[in-house]
Amino acid sequence: MKLVILSGGKGTRISEESILKPKPLIEIGNMPIIWHVMKIYSFFGINEFVICCGYKGYLIKEYFANYSLHASDVTIDISKNTIDVHRKSSENWKVSLVDTGEDTLTGGRILRIKNYIKEDFLLTYGDGVSNVNIKKLINHHKSNKKLATMTVVQPQGRFGIVDINKKNNLVENFSEKPKGDGSWINGGFFVLKQDIFKYLKEDSTVWEKEPLEKLSKNSQLSAYHHNGFWYAMDTMRDKQYLDNLWFSKKAPWKLWDEK
Repeated sequence: MKLVILSGGKGTRISEESILKPKPLIEIGNMPIIWHVMKIYSFFGINEFVICCGYKGYLIKEYFANYSLHASDVTIDISKNTIDVHRKSSENWKVSLVDTGEDTLTGGRILRIKNYIKEDFLLTYGDGVSNVNIKKLINHHKSNKKLATMTVVQPQGRFGIVDINKKNNLVENFSEKPKGDGSWINGGFFVLKQDIFKYLKEDSTVWEKEPLEKLSKNSQLSAYHHNGFWYAMDTMRDKQYLDNLWFSKKAPWKLWDEK
Protein backbone atom coordinates (compact mmCIF):
# COMPACT_ATOMS: atom_id res chain seq x y z
CA MET A 1 0.00 0.00 0.00
CA LYS A 2 1.32 3.45 -0.94
CA LEU A 3 1.19 6.64 1.07
CA VAL A 4 0.27 9.84 -0.77
CA ILE A 5 1.54 12.98 0.97
CA LEU A 6 0.02 16.39 0.22
CA SER A 7 3.06 18.67 0.12
CA GLY A 8 2.30 21.47 -2.32
CA GLY A 9 0.86 24.29 -0.21
CA LYS A 10 2.59 27.63 0.32
CA GLY A 11 2.53 27.54 4.12
CA THR A 12 1.77 31.25 4.40
CA ARG A 13 1.16 31.11 8.17
CA ILE A 14 4.75 30.04 8.73
CA SER A 15 6.24 32.41 6.14
CA GLU A 16 9.29 33.04 8.32
CA GLU A 17 10.55 29.70 6.98
CA SER A 18 8.33 28.92 3.98
CA ILE A 19 9.58 31.96 2.09
CA LEU A 20 12.79 29.97 1.54
CA LYS A 21 11.56 26.37 1.43
CA PRO A 22 8.32 24.39 1.09
CA LYS A 23 6.60 23.72 4.39
CA PRO A 24 7.32 19.94 4.39
CA LEU A 25 11.07 20.72 4.42
CA ILE A 26 10.86 22.88 7.54
CA GLU A 27 12.93 21.05 10.11
CA ILE A 28 11.90 19.50 13.40
CA GLY A 29 14.96 18.36 15.30
CA ASN A 30 17.24 18.99 12.29
CA MET A 31 15.18 16.80 9.95
CA PRO A 32 12.34 17.92 7.63
CA ILE A 33 8.88 17.34 9.03
CA ILE A 34 8.00 15.26 5.96
CA TRP A 35 10.83 12.89 7.01
CA HIS A 36 9.15 12.49 10.41
CA VAL A 37 5.83 11.71 8.68
CA MET A 38 7.47 9.10 6.46
CA LYS A 39 9.29 7.51 9.40
CA ILE A 40 5.95 7.06 11.20
CA TYR A 41 4.50 5.12 8.26
CA SER A 42 7.73 3.24 7.61
CA PHE A 43 7.62 1.95 11.18
CA PHE A 44 4.39 0.17 10.19
CA GLY A 45 5.86 -1.25 6.98
CA ILE A 46 4.72 1.45 4.53
CA ASN A 47 7.75 2.24 2.37
CA GLU A 48 6.30 3.46 -0.94
CA PHE A 49 5.47 7.14 -1.13
CA VAL A 50 3.91 9.49 -3.66
CA ILE A 51 4.65 13.11 -2.79
CA CYS A 52 2.38 15.76 -4.30
CA CYS A 53 4.74 18.65 -4.95
CA GLY A 54 3.75 22.23 -5.67
CA TYR A 55 5.24 25.37 -4.15
CA LYS A 56 9.06 25.12 -4.41
CA GLY A 57 8.62 21.45 -5.19
CA TYR A 58 12.02 21.29 -6.87
CA LEU A 59 13.59 21.63 -3.41
CA ILE A 60 11.74 18.51 -2.21
CA LYS A 61 12.99 16.67 -5.32
CA GLU A 62 16.54 17.83 -4.65
CA TYR A 63 16.33 16.76 -1.01
CA PHE A 64 15.40 13.17 -1.86
CA ALA A 65 17.72 13.03 -4.87
CA ASN A 66 20.58 13.83 -2.49
CA TYR A 67 19.22 11.94 0.51
CA SER A 68 22.31 9.79 1.03
CA LEU A 69 24.49 12.91 0.85
CA HIS A 70 22.42 14.54 3.59
CA ALA A 71 22.38 11.46 5.81
CA SER A 72 25.89 10.02 5.47
CA ASP A 73 29.56 10.83 6.06
CA VAL A 74 31.29 11.56 2.76
CA THR A 75 34.64 12.52 1.28
CA ILE A 76 34.46 14.76 -1.76
CA ASP A 77 37.50 14.83 -4.05
CA ILE A 78 36.96 18.02 -5.98
CA SER A 79 39.90 17.49 -8.36
CA LYS A 80 38.61 14.04 -9.39
CA ASN A 81 34.93 14.95 -9.07
CA THR A 82 34.24 11.88 -6.91
CA ILE A 83 32.25 11.26 -3.75
CA ASP A 84 32.99 8.43 -1.34
CA VAL A 85 30.22 7.54 1.09
CA HIS A 86 31.72 6.22 4.35
CA ARG A 87 28.66 5.74 6.51
CA LYS A 88 25.54 4.94 4.60
CA SER A 89 22.32 5.87 6.35
CA SER A 90 19.58 4.89 3.94
CA GLU A 91 15.90 4.10 4.17
CA ASN A 92 14.07 1.27 2.44
CA TRP A 93 11.94 3.82 0.63
CA LYS A 94 10.67 4.23 -2.92
CA VAL A 95 9.63 7.84 -3.44
CA SER A 96 7.71 9.23 -6.43
CA LEU A 97 7.78 13.02 -6.58
CA VAL A 98 4.98 14.42 -8.70
CA ASP A 99 4.56 18.03 -9.78
CA THR A 100 0.88 18.66 -9.05
CA GLY A 101 0.94 22.41 -9.74
CA GLU A 102 1.75 25.37 -7.56
CA ASP A 103 -1.83 26.64 -7.24
CA THR A 104 -3.68 23.32 -7.34
CA LEU A 105 -5.90 22.65 -4.32
CA THR A 106 -5.84 19.48 -2.22
CA GLY A 107 -8.45 17.48 -4.12
CA GLY A 108 -6.87 18.45 -7.43
CA ARG A 109 -3.48 17.26 -6.20
CA ILE A 110 -4.91 13.85 -5.32
CA LEU A 111 -6.55 13.65 -8.74
CA ARG A 112 -3.24 14.40 -10.47
CA ILE A 113 -1.52 11.35 -8.95
CA LYS A 114 -4.29 8.95 -10.00
CA ASN A 115 -2.02 7.10 -12.45
CA TYR A 116 0.36 6.22 -9.62
CA ILE A 117 -2.37 4.39 -7.66
CA LYS A 118 -3.42 0.82 -8.48
CA GLU A 119 -5.09 -0.22 -5.20
CA ASP A 120 -6.29 1.12 -1.85
CA PHE A 121 -3.93 3.81 -0.61
CA LEU A 122 -3.08 5.99 2.35
CA LEU A 123 -3.23 9.77 2.36
CA THR A 124 -1.89 12.35 4.76
CA TYR A 125 -0.53 15.88 4.99
CA GLY A 126 3.15 16.78 4.95
CA ASP A 127 2.99 18.86 8.11
CA GLY A 128 1.33 16.72 10.80
CA VAL A 129 2.73 14.10 13.17
CA SER A 130 0.99 11.59 15.39
CA ASN A 131 1.42 8.27 17.18
CA VAL A 132 -1.64 6.84 15.43
CA ASN A 133 -1.36 3.07 14.89
CA ILE A 134 -1.36 2.75 11.10
CA LYS A 135 -1.95 -1.01 11.16
CA LYS A 136 -5.07 -0.61 13.29
CA LEU A 137 -6.20 2.23 11.04
CA ILE A 138 -5.88 0.02 7.95
CA ASN A 139 -7.68 -2.87 9.65
CA HIS A 140 -10.50 -0.51 10.66
CA HIS A 141 -10.80 0.60 7.04
CA LYS A 142 -10.93 -2.96 5.74
CA SER A 143 -13.49 -4.10 8.28
CA ASN A 144 -15.87 -1.18 7.61
CA LYS A 145 -15.72 -1.63 3.82
CA LYS A 146 -16.28 2.05 3.06
CA LEU A 147 -14.63 4.09 0.32
CA ALA A 148 -12.82 6.31 2.81
CA THR A 149 -11.61 6.22 6.40
CA MET A 150 -10.59 9.43 8.12
CA THR A 151 -8.66 9.62 11.38
CA VAL A 152 -10.39 12.03 13.73
CA VAL A 153 -8.70 13.66 16.71
CA GLN A 154 -9.34 16.07 19.55
CA PRO A 155 -6.64 18.73 19.33
CA GLN A 156 -4.99 20.19 22.39
CA GLY A 157 -6.41 23.55 23.45
CA ARG A 158 -4.22 26.62 23.11
CA PHE A 159 -5.04 28.01 26.53
CA GLY A 160 -5.44 26.70 30.05
CA ILE A 161 -8.93 26.52 31.51
CA VAL A 162 -10.18 27.14 35.03
CA ASP A 163 -13.14 25.91 37.06
CA ILE A 164 -14.45 28.68 39.32
CA ASN A 165 -16.70 28.30 42.36
CA LYS A 166 -19.68 30.56 41.73
CA LYS A 167 -20.27 31.17 45.42
CA ASN A 168 -16.86 32.31 46.63
CA ASN A 169 -15.22 33.07 43.26
CA LEU A 170 -12.27 30.77 44.03
CA VAL A 171 -10.51 28.75 41.37
CA GLU A 172 -11.24 25.11 42.12
CA ASN A 173 -9.29 23.54 39.29
CA PHE A 174 -6.79 24.65 36.66
CA SER A 175 -5.93 22.58 33.57
CA GLU A 176 -3.01 23.57 31.38
CA LYS A 177 -3.97 23.24 27.71
CA PRO A 178 -6.45 20.35 27.93
CA LYS A 179 -8.01 18.82 24.84
CA GLY A 180 -10.55 20.98 23.06
CA ASP A 181 -14.29 21.33 23.55
CA GLY A 182 -15.01 17.65 22.95
CA SER A 183 -15.39 18.02 19.19
CA TRP A 184 -13.58 15.70 16.80
CA ILE A 185 -11.76 17.15 13.78
CA ASN A 186 -10.10 15.84 10.63
CA GLY A 187 -6.63 14.69 11.66
CA GLY A 188 -5.63 13.48 8.20
CA PHE A 189 -4.19 9.93 8.16
CA PHE A 190 -6.74 8.62 5.63
CA VAL A 191 -7.18 5.20 4.05
CA LEU A 192 -8.92 5.36 0.66
CA LYS A 193 -10.22 3.12 -2.08
CA GLN A 194 -9.56 3.95 -5.72
CA ASP A 195 -13.21 4.83 -6.24
CA ILE A 196 -12.70 8.10 -4.36
CA PHE A 197 -11.22 9.52 -7.59
CA LYS A 198 -14.81 9.70 -8.89
CA TYR A 199 -15.40 12.40 -6.27
CA LEU A 200 -12.56 14.56 -7.60
CA LYS A 201 -13.23 16.83 -10.59
CA GLU A 202 -10.50 19.39 -11.22
CA ASP A 203 -7.52 21.32 -9.86
CA SER A 204 -9.82 23.62 -7.87
CA THR A 205 -11.41 20.74 -5.95
CA VAL A 206 -10.83 21.01 -2.21
CA TRP A 207 -10.59 17.51 -0.73
CA GLU A 208 -11.83 18.67 2.67
CA LYS A 209 -15.03 20.20 1.23
CA GLU A 210 -17.19 18.70 -1.52
CA PRO A 211 -15.52 15.25 -1.80
CA LEU A 212 -15.57 14.51 1.94
CA GLU A 213 -19.04 16.03 2.26
CA LYS A 214 -20.37 13.79 -0.54
CA LEU A 215 -18.66 10.72 0.88
CA SER A 216 -20.28 11.48 4.21
CA LYS A 217 -23.70 12.04 2.62
CA ASN A 218 -23.37 8.72 0.79
CA SER A 219 -22.42 6.91 4.04
CA GLN A 220 -18.99 6.12 2.62
CA LEU A 221 -16.81 7.97 5.15
CA SER A 222 -15.80 6.05 8.26
CA ALA A 223 -14.19 7.69 11.29
CA TYR A 224 -11.22 6.18 13.07
CA HIS A 225 -10.98 7.75 16.54
CA HIS A 226 -7.44 8.47 17.70
CA ASN A 227 -7.12 9.48 21.35
CA GLY A 228 -3.34 9.71 21.38
CA PHE A 229 -0.91 12.40 20.28
CA TRP A 230 -1.57 14.47 17.18
CA TYR A 231 -0.16 17.84 16.18
CA ALA A 232 -0.04 19.88 12.98
CA MET A 233 2.71 22.41 12.33
CA ASP A 234 0.99 25.54 11.10
CA THR A 235 2.95 28.39 12.69
CA MET A 236 6.41 29.08 14.15
CA ARG A 237 4.89 28.52 17.57
CA ASP A 238 3.92 25.00 16.47
CA LYS A 239 7.42 24.36 15.11
CA GLN A 240 8.98 25.46 18.40
CA TYR A 241 6.61 23.21 20.35
CA LEU A 242 7.52 20.17 18.25
CA ASP A 243 11.22 21.07 18.40
CA ASN A 244 11.06 21.18 22.20
CA LEU A 245 9.45 17.75 22.32
CA TRP A 246 12.05 16.30 19.97
CA PHE A 247 15.14 17.75 21.64
CA SER A 248 13.87 16.81 25.10
CA LYS A 249 13.43 13.23 23.83
CA LYS A 250 9.70 13.37 24.57
CA ALA A 251 8.40 13.22 21.00
CA PRO A 252 5.33 10.90 21.13
CA TRP A 253 5.38 10.36 17.36
CA LYS A 254 8.92 8.90 17.42
CA LEU A 255 7.96 5.23 17.26
CA TRP A 256 11.16 4.09 15.59
CA ASP A 257 14.61 3.39 17.04
CA GLU A 258 17.72 5.28 16.00
CA LYS A 259 20.09 3.38 13.71
